Order: sequence, then C-alpha cells, then structure tokens
Amino acid sequence: MFQTYDVIVVGAGHAGCEAAAAASRMGSKVLLVTMNMNTIAQMSCNPAMGGVAKGQIVREIDALGGMSGIISDKSMIQFRMLNLSKGPAMWSPRTQNDRMRFSEEWRLALEQSQNIDFWQEMVKEIIVEHGVAVGIKTGLGIEIRAKSIILTNGTFLNGLIHIGEKSFGGGRAAEKAAVGLTEQLTTLGFKSGRMKTGTPPRVDGRSLDYSRMEEQLGDQTPAKFSYSDTKPLEKQVSCWITYTNESVHNQLKKGFEKSPMFQGRIKGLGPRYCPSIEDKINRFAERERHQIFVEPEGWNTVEIYVNGFSTSLPEDIQYKALTMIPGFENAKMFRPGYAIEYDYFPPTQLNMTLETQLVDNLYFAGQINGTTGYEEAACQGLLAGINAHNKVHSKEPLILKRSQAYIGVLIDDLVNKGTEEPYRMFTSRAEYRILLRQDNADLRLTEIGHKIGLASSTRFEAVLAKKDSIKLLTTELLTTKVDPTIINSLLEQSNSSPIQEKISLSQLLKRPQISLEQLKTLSDSIKNLVNKHSREVQEQAEINIKYESYIQREQELVEKLNGLEHYKIKTDFDYDRVKALSLESREKLKRIRPETVGQASRISGVSPADLSVLTIYMGK
Repeated sequence: MFQTYDVIVVGAGHAGCEAAAAASRMGSKVLLVTMNMNTIAQMSCNPAMGGVAKGQIVREIDALGGMSGIISDKSMIQFRMLNLSKGPAMWSPRTQNDRMRFSEEWRLALEQSQNIDFWQEMVKEIIVEHGVAVGIKTGLGIEIRAKSIILTNGTFLNGLIHIGEKSFGGGRAAEKAAVGLTEQLTTLGFKSGRMKTGTPPRVDGRSLDYSRMEEQLGDQTPAKFSYSDTKPLEKQVSCWITYTNESVHNQLKKGFEKSPMFQGRIKGLGPRYCPSIEDKINRFAERERHQIFVEPEGWNTVEIYVNGFSTSLPEDIQYKALTMIPGFENAKMFRPGYAIEYDYFPPTQLNMTLETQLVDNLYFAGQINGTTGYEEAACQGLLAGINAHNKVHSKEPLILKRSQAYIGVLIDDLVNKGTEEPYRMFTSRAEYRILLRQDNADLRLTEIGHKIGLASSTRFEAVLAKKDSIKLLTTELLTTKVDPTIINSLLEQSNSSPIQEKISLSQLLKRPQISLEQLKTLSDSIKNLVNKHSREVQEQAEINIKYESYIQREQELVEKLNGLEHYKIKTDFDYDRVKALSLESREKLKRIRPETVGQASRISGVSPADLSVLTIYMGK
C-alpha cells in the first residue's frame, strides 16, 4: 500500500507544511501525515503573519525558497510595516490574513507537488531500529517506512484544554489530542515538559459597534512579504482598537477563583510576552486599561478575533466582561477562549540541523521544541525539511549562523540555551540586527536557497541584478555633487547645518534629517538619476549609506567571532579528561555536544574561562 518514503512529516501545521514543501521541491518523496486533512495550515490563533522580528523571519523563509511569504501574500486582507518611526533594523512587515484562504492556499500548493502523498490518521509511534528512525506506526496499526521522520506535532501531544473548571483532551478546539508519542519518546530517553498557550473568544462582527473604536488602517501603499511576483493589495480591510476598563477587570476578577491558571490546574508555563487577560490584570494591577485589537478573520466572514483578550476563565465570565468593552455591548460570542497545555521536548536534545541526538534521522520542528508562533514554527519546519532531505541524499547540512539570519539566531538559541517557557523571537535576541533587516533578506539568503535547490534561477538572477543596481546607485550618489545654492534652503528647513562648498549626495544622506526623497526634489537630473532604479534599490542604497559605520562595525564583530566557528570539536570529544572545566560546563557540553568552539561559547553556563581551558586543551 505504501512505498518507502525519503521523508515522513507528522503534522500539517506551519512547521509541517514548510518541511513537506521544502523536502519535496528539493526532490525527496514525502508523506505528510495529519489527523485532519481539512485543517492543513490552520491559523489556530490570530489570523495574521509577521510582526516585530517575526516579519523578518517570514522574509527569510521566502528568500530561502520557502512558501510562507507567498501564502501570506495570496491570503492577506491588510498590510502594515511596523516601527517605521524607528531605525530600519526595527521595521517589521505584518499581514492580516483571511484564515480560510490561508489554509486553502497552503493545501493547494502542497497538492500541486507530485512528490507529496497525504495520509489522514494519528501517528502513535516512531519505528526505531538500532538507534535510527525508520518509519511510523499509526493508530490503525499501519506501519509506513521512511529514511527520515520529522515531528511537527504543535499543541497536540497529550493536549489538554481548560475553560474555567472544565478540562478535556484536545489539541485544538473540537479536535482530539495526540497520544502515545510522548510516552514512547520518553522510553527512548528523551526528556519532556509541559507548556501552555491560549486563545481569545471569537465574536460576531455584525454585533459590534465600530463607532466606539479607533480604526486601524493598512499602509497607504501596501508592500508584501515575498520577493516573487505575488501581487500587493489594491483594497484592504480595517482592523480596530478598543480598550478594557475597570468594570471589565472587576468582572474578570470574579472568575479568578475558578481560573485553572490561578488554581494550579495548569502546570505548563505560558508565553511571557503574550499573557492571558487575567494574567495581565493580575501582574499589572496598576494599569487602568489594556489594549484590545479587533481583527477580522477574512474577506467574507463576520467572525472576529479579539486579540489581547486571551483567557481560560469560565465562559459566562468571559461573555459578561466582553460586553463591558466599548463597542462590545451587544457582542455575540461564537466560542469562548481557552487555554491549552501540551507536551514539548527541551530543544537542547537536538543538533543544529534539528535532528535529535538520541535517534538518528528523527527531526523535531515547531512547538514540540518549545517555541510559540506560526513564523517560528515555519522556519524550523523549513530547516528540518532541508536537512532531512540533505541527509537522505548524502549532502551537506544547512546550518545558518546568527550573523546570517534570524532563523539562525532562533535555532542557535534553542539548541544551545534551551527554553523553559514558550520561545518567541524578538529583535533584541539578535546581536547583529542591523545586518539582519527585513529589507535585505533576499540579498542575504537567496544565493543559499538557490544553491540547495529551493530558490529558482529566476529569483537568483533577480537578486544578482538588484545587487548590481544597488552598487551603481551608491556609486552615483557618491560621485554626484550639489552646490550650496541648491541645497542650503532644504538644509535650513530640515534644521541641518548649511554647507559652504559642493558636497556629494551620499554625504548629505548621512545626515539623519535628510532623506533620498528630499534630495530628489532638488532637480530633475537628481530625480531621474534616482528614479531609474526600483524603490527597493533606492531603499537599500539609502540604508547602506546612512548606516554605513554601524553596518561596518557589526561586520567586523561578525568576522572576529566567526573565528571561533572554525575550531571544530570532534563528536566523541571526552570532556571528562579536561579536569579544569567547571562541573556545570562539563555537564552541559556533554549533553549538547557542540560542533564548534563558537557554538560552545553560546551555551548558557559555559564561561569564558571554560572556553579558554577548552581551546588550550584542544590546541595540545
């Protein structure tokens, strides 16, 4: 009935879809196993992609040849570039998406691949022979063989849903939990833990009074995620903002004695930076109100996602509190919010390829590794799919450095530092964030994507042409000079010092008050010089000139620290022989088994003194 597959992907969420798409497009024969074919790529939480640091990840996925950016563009109903008032390292794209269309577009994309087969059933066991994963066993007892397995189980492993004092098994609303896998993996020696996440109630948009809320429009000139030929939006749907108040808080407090979180029934840790509304009221008691984002679920549905009101309080408490929010006085609830607990496996049990250390050819990606968020899951799925394919076909693994991508930062953090609470990406986690901007992801990563067989030749040629255009425009701005009589009035208007002699356009651009758009107003010749290049090229040239010293400083730091990555550590290195290592350092080095001294330097608990001892010993 079944052939032997190159890759079996268990779970069809954001991680599973990216893993299956990547491996299949690189040439592997893939089986995607899901408990429900109708919920492929389900947006279980809010109907949006991107945001601060997350938008950078989606751009990186796209630059490498992944699908999340394309699917997001095809299903978006609103686009916003966040943090434009800050420096370019902080600019972050975000789309509001049509939930149903997002899932449909993913399924259509996967079904178009001749290399992907599908099977709808629960996986109860991984078949392991001599320490190697060789297949899966389903709930019906069917055994399917493969050369590698990728687990992307999301919140389904022994999932437990909480609403007030009610608890019941489930991996998502109205879907059953996955049982058996955790128990088997722990018998193989894996350590597991529990985490918690939550979701807010959904309401009927027809029952809301938007006149009492603040309208949140999309960008006037909407951009998009993908560097491919997806189309930007011509019309957009508005989101809305409202606020809780003292009456809402007092009503919610009435349910605290029945809260599964406060009464200790929930054991798993929840996301620190996306707390439930009851947690916000408890932790930030001094605040009189909290922001609520009213987000439409799609073009043709009345369902509304109440972002900022995640809760596991009893449904009657939820409803009464909702109706006290301005604009929600007559709200009709579709379903209450809930919390969900699930099993995860601390990611320090993985190699940098996301292959497990205990079982060869077994990969973990997504929430099973302790992360939260569609984007974090998708990029892990992409890398797991790439590396599973590469190993099966005896190719070099793809490991992205911290200086190359936010994806590299995320995987490095997980494997070397681990996480005890749901891991979410922030710009502050990246020490090279001026290099890892959302606008230059294609320049950083498309060549890598092309080399491994994911990014097309058309894309790669477009990136090469873009690099040439950026170089040309930068040179033109450096060599084109303007007379004081032309520029000084603009400088005075911008509160910038006037000049006494001719100066190049690039020198003027280094001034924080002066933009390329302003310089284009000086003369038709300057306007024509700049406008013969695309908007993206203009943006790149301006950023490179304005932030040249910062970019150069980070690149020098990267080169300095990259030296540590050249010191390889043998997989069978005996740390017990290095007596001068601290006990904590020795224990963590033995458990994580870093591949380089650079990786060892980023392990929590390995001190600079330990590194010095290690490098001296290796030198001997």
